[in-house]
Amino acid sequence: MKSIIKVLLYTLAGLIILLVLGGLIFVNSSPQFGGKATGKRLAAIQHSALYEDGRFQNQLETTMDLDFSGYVKVFANMFNKDENQQPNWSIPVQKIDPQAFAAKNDSLTRITWFGHSAFLIEIDGKRLLLDPMLGQAPSPISFVGTQRFSKTLPIAIADLPAIDAILISHDHYDHLDYGSIQQLKEKTGHFYVPLGIGAHLEAWGIPAAKITELEWWQETELQGIKLVSTPARHFSGRGLTDRMQTLWTSWVIQGHQDSIFFSGDSGYFPGFKQIGNKYGPFDITLLECGQYNELWSNIHMMPEETVQAHLDLKGKILMPIHWGAFTLAMHSWTEPVERLQAKAKALQVQVTTPQIGEPIILNQKLPAKRWWQPPAI
Repeated sequence: MKSIIKVLLYTLAGLIILLVLGGLIFVNSSPQFGGKATGKRLAAIQHSALYEDGRFQNQLETTMDLDFSGYVKVFANMFNKDENQQPNWSIPVQKIDPQAFAAKNDSLTRITWFGHSAFLIEIDGKRLLLDPMLGQAPSPISFVGTQRFSKTLPIAIADLPAIDAILISHDHYDHLDYGSIQQLKEKTGHFYVPLGIGAHLEAWGIPAAKITELEWWQETELQGIKLVSTPARHFSGRGLTDRMQTLWTSWVIQGHQDSIFFSGDSGYFPGFKQIGNKYGPFDITLLECGQYNELWSNIHMMPEETVQAHLDLKGKILMPIHWGAFTLAMHSWTEPVERLQAKAKALQVQVTTPQIGEPIILNQKLPAKRWWQPPAI
């Protein structure tokens, strides 16, 4: 009997070792996990004041690892899921005619949401893509994990016009998508990213000359448009061993007339007020509102905090983002926008809620339809 148990234990240990080795080989050989900084990129990271004790740090202490009771709560919540975690009907997606891009318009700012945190921004005659995760699954393996609510995008990537620049907030899969970048890289003029992410892009075949890495409070210019990397409260990582080895950021986009703030992912923190004091007011804020939980509120704002962040930033119009495309938390898929609207109404904050693909044109009537409510039968 003892010999049988010993054989079983050795077999189990062998299987575990094989699984670990297989996982390491998969991570190190699959391009979607990205690259590692070397040479000048690594030196820039190591000399950054934001990089300490072998990793990038937040402005204030940010605990991300759950204690035992936290894991118990997560496990319990898995058996008490909200039944409305994803729509059971086809949500509306407004299609974009490629001919709409036949000519650039210098006189307006148009913002088009692709769901989650992906945007096409047209400002001062330039076209910017923000966090263009345009694939079906925010995962290194396309058939594993949550799938996009809508099976189609407003426009196919191949039909998008030439893009002047792509801005990335951080390297998580729901913001930086290998497949999307592969399809976009030839039609994109330049990439603006936080420190460390340049290594991913170079590994994916993008020339170093087309990549600008920034750390917090650094400014650059794209043909008259000011781009500023500003703080966020989050973390990073794509593999098993690279947590917090690349920086995460929010973005300020200032054109000749209009000013936009894009949060990326962030917990609520005093940095919003700092950004508002330095670069506000903003004509519109695109702020994270979704995939939250009290257990990880340090790195993902609650909806009521999103409204407060908008006020801290001195924003005029608030658009909730990071919802409407994927299930990455345990709340109802419509809860983020409902809670945000309730708080915004109480604080007299103007909110816009476009359908996926429906353009926002600043200084014109704003989309406000409650499109997430299923049609009456």
